[in-house]
Amino acid sequence: MSQNVTAMSKRSLYVTVAILTIIPFIALAIVPSYVRTNPEIGGLPFFYWYQLLWLFLAAALFGLAAILYNKYGGE
Repeated sequence: MSQNVTAMSKRSLYVTVAILTIIPFIALAIVPSYVRTNPEIGGLPFFYWYQLLWLFLAAALFGLAAILYNKYGGE
């Protein structure tokens, strides 16, 4: 990373990383939004496949946050 990065761009990087990290927690914390059985995918109720989907989405978001931090913000 070049030495001429401003504090504002560092701050925006940290905010972006924080948002990417928080999104899965917010999506899964609002339980009433996914406590239902329909629609089903392959016989799996919505309640289960929604959480399974977020498992992979969270891994992707955490990975992206780590890449951004290590490439542009890591000390």
